Amino acid sequence: MKFWKLALAGAAASLALGGAAFAQEAESEASFSFNAGVASDYIFRGVSQTDGPQVFGGVDFSNGPIYAGAWISNVDFGDDTDAEIDLYVGVKPELGPVSFDLAYIYYGYVGEPTGADYAYSEFKVAASVPAGPVTIGTAWYYSPEFFGNTGPALYGEINASYAFNDKWSVGGAVGSQDVDIGGQYTTWNLGVGWAPLDKLALDLRYHDSDLKCGDLCGSKVVLTLKTTLP
Repeated sequence: MKFWKLALAGAAASLALGGAAFAQEAESEASFSFNAGVASDYIFRGVSQTDGPQVFGGVDFSNGPIYAGAWISNVDFGDDTDAEIDLYVGVKPELGPVSFDLAYIYYGYVGEPTGADYAYSEFKVAASVPAGPVTIGTAWYYSPEFFGNTGPALYGEINASYAFNDKWSVGGAVGSQDVDIGGQYTTWNLGVGWAPLDKLALDLRYHDSDLKCGDLCGSKVVLTLKTTLP
């Protein structure tokens, strides 16, 4: 059922960064951070990856605008696949008020059946700009060979968030996924975030799409609890 897992973007991969300044202090220091959490479901662009509860965790390294990391989560595709492991590396330059995020992401799967060809890579180009308490952005992902050897895939979305204060926020996104073997569909989400403590965050989010794939698609409400260290 994982045939619909998306990889967004592409066209913007040739984005000219002429004059872009890297957001970096004169003497930036390397740092590590860790995250872990649980959720009532793992929704990836409108499609459930677990058909039930999720447990996840990750580690991130950063040095100025450069970052890299790894993230792992349980998955349930109805076969022997147990987990998804994401590895990524990227850079976050700035051009005036616009913040960019340019990255390479590899998706691997533990226990996938022989010949399933679930593993794939994608390239990401994202940009966001603040407007007072509102942040508006767009993100694009491109995969030359998508999940399950379904051919090239392109996904693009627009997103926005509004911060009421340092504890409460709302945000959402609308995206369009197009896979060479699989077709096109639209997905959207809207949610509210609450950070009762400095390193603890709760997110309650509604997900939906116009994709038809049984119980894995359609309207879903997901509650996520996440903590970060340090």
